[in-house]
Amino acid sequence: MLIQLLSGRLDFASALTQVFAILLIVFLVLPFHEWAHAFTAMKLGDTSVKYRGRLTLNPLAHIDPFGALALLLFGFGWAKPVPVDARNFKKPKLYMGIVALMGPVANIVAAIAGGLIFQAINTFAPSFFSGQGFGYYVYLFLSYYVSINVSLAVFNLLPIPPLDGSKILFIFLPDKAVMWFYRYQQIISIILIAMLWLGVLSVPLSFLSGYVLKFVNWLTALPFLFFK
Repeated sequence: MLIQLLSGRLDFASALTQVFAILLIVFLVLPFHEWAHAFTAMKLGDTSVKYRGRLTLNPLAHIDPFGALALLLFGFGWAKPVPVDARNFKKPKLYMGIVALMGPVANIVAAIAGGLIFQAINTFAPSFFSGQGFGYYVYLFLSYYVSINVSLAVFNLLPIPPLDGSKILFIFLPDKAVMWFYRYQQIISIILIAMLWLGVLSVPLSFLSGYVLKFVNWLTALPFLFFK
């Protein structure tokens, strides 16, 4: 977003609207994402998440200031990871993968909620979005909100440590390979940040996010087809 604003591709009012959308995600959706991890872990047998204070939607328990700032500046950010003790699971790798999956699922659920609001307004009050007034910025806000959530879901599903997708990948890898990834996780994380900074992942992430966004738009439009 910062790059778009500085390059003139985003006017101030649109940038402010995007900031509001990101702030909603930081204080509402990222806690929901982490809560989904914690809730799933507890249901699968790791009750330690409850005693660590992570089984809550309170933003203060989940927000990482640097992750929130990264989301504001670059469009990709994070919250404090929920510590999960796989030793409490009957099937550690499988259950860790399921716990990891629930985070991106939470982002997709949040995107669908925003999409349903968008489709409802577009169906029952289509003129609200027309023109350059308040309705236009509500349109931008909902568009940003849905697309950012989709982007976060796709980003987190990348099979690169420490992202959620790596835990899903580990289900299918031998223990020796999993241990190798954990041993070099810090180095891999630095490489991941560098790739994001250099824009190496921009094209594949945009490509994948585009298809998921089309699916979310299609899915959220279905309940309103009868009214058109």
